[in-house]
Amino acid sequence: MSDELDQADAPFLDALRDYHGRDRYGFSPPGHRQGRGIDADTLAVLGKDPFRDDVLESGGLDDRTSSNGYLPTAEALMAQAVHADTVFFSTCGSSLSVKAAMLAVAGVDGGIIMPRDAHKSVTAGLVFSGLQPYWVTPRFDTDQHISHPASPEDYRAVWQEHPDAAGALVVSPTPYGTCADIEGIAAVCHEFGKPLIVDEAWGAHLPFSELLPTWAMNAGADVCVTSVHKMGLGFEQGSVLHLKGDLVDHDHLWACADMLMTTSPNVLIYAAMDGWRRHMVRDGAGLIRSAVDLADRTRDRIEAIDGIHVLRDELLGAEASHQLDPMRMLLDVHELGITGYQGLDWLREHHRIDLGLSDHRHLGIDISVADDAFTTDRLVHGLESLAASASELPRSPEVRIPDPSKLLLESVVTPRRAFFGECENVPAEEAAGRIAAEQATPYPPGVPAYVPGERLTAEVIDYLRSGLEAGMVLPDPTDGSLGTIRVMVE
Repeated sequence: MSDELDQADAPFLDALRDYHGRDRYGFSPPGHRQGRGIDADTLAVLGKDPFRDDVLESGGLDDRTSSNGYLPTAEALMAQAVHADTVFFSTCGSSLSVKAAMLAVAGVDGGIIMPRDAHKSVTAGLVFSGLQPYWVTPRFDTDQHISHPASPEDYRAVWQEHPDAAGALVVSPTPYGTCADIEGIAAVCHEFGKPLIVDEAWGAHLPFSELLPTWAMNAGADVCVTSVHKMGLGFEQGSVLHLKGDLVDHDHLWACADMLMTTSPNVLIYAAMDGWRRHMVRDGAGLIRSAVDLADRTRDRIEAIDGIHVLRDELLGAEASHQLDPMRMLLDVHELGITGYQGLDWLREHHRIDLGLSDHRHLGIDISVADDAFTTDRLVHGLESLAASASELPRSPEVRIPDPSKLLLESVVTPRRAFFGECENVPAEEAAGRIAAEQATPYPPGVPAYVPGERLTAEVIDYLRSGLEAGMVLPDPTDGSLGTIRVMVE
């Protein structure tokens, strides 16, 4: 099929145009009938177009047997564009895609090597699958209190300890924009004859410019998961699973993804991914070059603001990261005397600016190919205003972050056993020493402080409770205030 593909095609977009041109109508889901039944108040906000384009994929956009092959053609076009052997589209986000990859590689009774600072979707995959995690310790910056990707040598040490592991997983780029040495880690995995999964949710744009960090499929990864909505131009929930080589059974991975995915995929998400791929093949290199230039200029302007420092050199080096995404910035606002939580809330309230990441001292900024001088001027003006007003903000309670060694908890049982076993809720003051039966994930960036199966410590509990007082959000514990914690009954 690849010889017949034309990257100028966008099968989903063409099919939608044809669907409307033929004036098709269905007595089938979705029940809104292309917006005919939607009330005026809803239409006043959403407009009719989203409903007009929300049609069934099979038995609507395509016929009941999907004989036109819109989905496999769009997936083949994406694979060709990003140098993968095979790709699968998902409308359920990379949270599902990474779980499917883990199941396909390791099944439900194997072990998998992964970094302890993986996203909550990865640790949730451990719960669903029953896999035994073999943790790779990330590299901690004890000044900034952030973690960086582990090195190939770190992975080799864990492989030597657990040579029977089914595969390994790495998160790159991290939520902070730092990137692992994927080529080196993949080489180590392949020495052991095992595959590497890359959770590259923040890297959908990487294949389309040499100005960006190394793309996982070009670095020897066997499976790569991307979120098109993060640094691409697709809708939320759009995700792509990429495969290369023969260490992972492509058919089995598809079956794992198919069993987890919805049987009612949203055509809007598919069509946006399809159009974005064509757009990037045609215009991506130039758009990304302009975005990188814009990010560089914006970075310099922000660095000139008293009290705000844009981290860069601190994020690179032997004890930190292999590469940085130049379209993303991590700001340190500690000298302003405020937390990142306060900074984000202030910008939202006073300048109607939202940012994707905040923590005890940082703000994260992502520059998209959609940004321009107007949007970045607004950002810089907001940050200048924040710096001028920071002294008026109340002092935030201190987030008591323990030494990195205290953040690495003992794994006692598998996450699945802890999560589905007999549990009870106990006061947080009594939870130290008990085995967690839930995970607690400061969000963003979405890295669990503890996962099911780990023995809780007073230091980690104190860290999270002090973080909540300072503005941290914990969306996943049973008790979001952490007054009580769900633990195993032993």
